[in-house]
Amino acid sequence: MTEINRVCIVGAGAIGSLFVGHLGTAVETTVLVRRQEHAAALNAHGLRVSGKSERQASVLASTDPADLGEVDLIILATKATAVESSARTLQGHFPGASVLLVQNGLGCEEVVRRYGDWPLISGVTFMSGVRHGDTHVEYELDTATWMGPWAEHPADFGLVKAVEALINRSGLKAEAYEDLLPHQWSKLIFNSAVNTISAMTDLPHIKSFAARSELSDLGHLVFDMMAEGKAIAAARGVTLADDPWKMNVKAVSHGSTGDDEYGHVTSMLDDVRHHRFTEVDWITGSIVREAHKAGVPAPYHETLYRLVKALETSWARNKQHQE
Repeated sequence: MTEINRVCIVGAGAIGSLFVGHLGTAVETTVLVRRQEHAAALNAHGLRVSGKSERQASVLASTDPADLGEVDLIILATKATAVESSARTLQGHFPGASVLLVQNGLGCEEVVRRYGDWPLISGVTFMSGVRHGDTHVEYELDTATWMGPWAEHPADFGLVKAVEALINRSGLKAEAYEDLLPHQWSKLIFNSAVNTISAMTDLPHIKSFAARSELSDLGHLVFDMMAEGKAIAAARGVTLADDPWKMNVKAVSHGSTGDDEYGHVTSMLDDVRHHRFTEVDWITGSIVREAHKAGVPAPYHETLYRLVKALETSWARNKQHQE
């Protein structure tokens, strides 16, 4: 099996920090971040993980990849909206590495491919955390990261298995697949419905997302949007690994999204509440584009996609009017 001796995590938000805090106790780990003060804090204090696991990792961090030396594996853990700027920063560095991407949605691999010849591993993750600062993350949802070789410029599957073993050894969970698309699409459809509906309703992912007993129940919209996503996947020749609706019901009924009072604040809802541009182009927008390629209708996805895009436009417009 391929040996992985040094890893670089790009991005240390909640997901990136979970990788940093766990892998930093299992293998030599470096971190590429945007802010000098973030890098200085990690170099001085390391990164602490609390919650589902307890870890304290020492790492080498910088805003410049040239400071980090060569690595065997890059884990690109930024949001999809930051993938292009991150790939541009990585250009010309780490020529012997492979790249694991763990963004929501579809299409990030094509972006990274424009900036380097690294073999690529597609990934999706269900784990979640709460970032309490530059040096502390709380491990909240301890579900697996799924991964597999990207079809157009793949890493060797032996390497993918080695990455799976390393992540599992670190205390996180990972599952490797030779064909990730069935799993990638399952999460994509789940995320597209849950994230965009959450963003537009200002509701975290709570039990009402699975309620369908009354005419007014939100679960009807979630169900119908997911059914539309499944039809689009089938039209694109993708057989899903999991039923997104069952994933949704399980998440809210088992409490993995938090209690019904607070729930799990989805990433898109968090962005909307802070007036940040969302990942909607990569999530819901990607399903709309796939529907157009297949020549099938996507009225739910098109409607929710355009509403979120309009909401993003309103922030800039309101800001102009206030100035």
